[in-house]
Amino acid sequence: MNWHSRYLQQAAWTRELRTYVFEQAGISSANRILEVGCGTGAILSGLTSPASLHGLDLDPAALNECRIHAPTVSAIRADAHHLPYPDKSFDIAYCHFLLLWVDDPLQVVREMARVSRAVLALAEPDYSQRVDEPAALKPLGAWQAESLRRQGADPSFGAMLAETFHQAGIKLIETGPIQGQAVIRSAQDWENEWAVLQTDLEGVASNEEIQKMKVLDEIARKNGERTLYVPTYFAWGKT
Repeated sequence: MNWHSRYLQQAAWTRELRTYVFEQAGISSANRILEVGCGTGAILSGLTSPASLHGLDLDPAALNECRIHAPTVSAIRADAHHLPYPDKSFDIAYCHFLLLWVDDPLQVVREMARVSRAVLALAEPDYSQRVDEPAALKPLGAWQAESLRRQGADPSFGAMLAETFHQAGIKLIETGPIQGQAVIRSAQDWENEWAVLQTDLEGVASNEEIQKMKVLDEIARKNGERTLYVPTYFAWGKT
């Protein structure tokens, strides 16, 4: 699985929203920006700002890739639950497809609020509300949600994002589902989606069941009948 390609795919889904939210949060006048859970640098590498860019992640391999893809970024290995920065040391702190994976999302958001003046959570999905069409493909959603739970993620966290910000004492400016997610994806998107699915579903469904779903998926796409929609939420606010 090429995770950088996957993260670039996810970044493409939220590009329009990110541009808008970053502008609203004052990216043009920011001096220091932090990405919490920066992964391979898929977003930092494309971030246009005069600010000093910083990223952190727990995965050493991902950080090594980040330093390649975003060489001007100060990237360090650290735990999002205990950010190694002084209070209000950043103008903007943001994350992207992160909070569903952490042990304590509220603690991570509180830490982001502590070290920054504006907190942005740009994409948090709710897989419990995943929509697959045609109906024969609906088991895929249940399988993936179960796989995420087994991996330690909370597949329905997206729906709790706004409440998490509120509990962290952040003044919410905007929140809600990202619009435009129910789209017919490109052939490359589907290829990436299946690479992730086949990795995720190992041990949750049999190979025979997975391959059956893949065939049904391909037929539905050829017939123009395939839809995949995972409600994905954003929130941003000031501290």
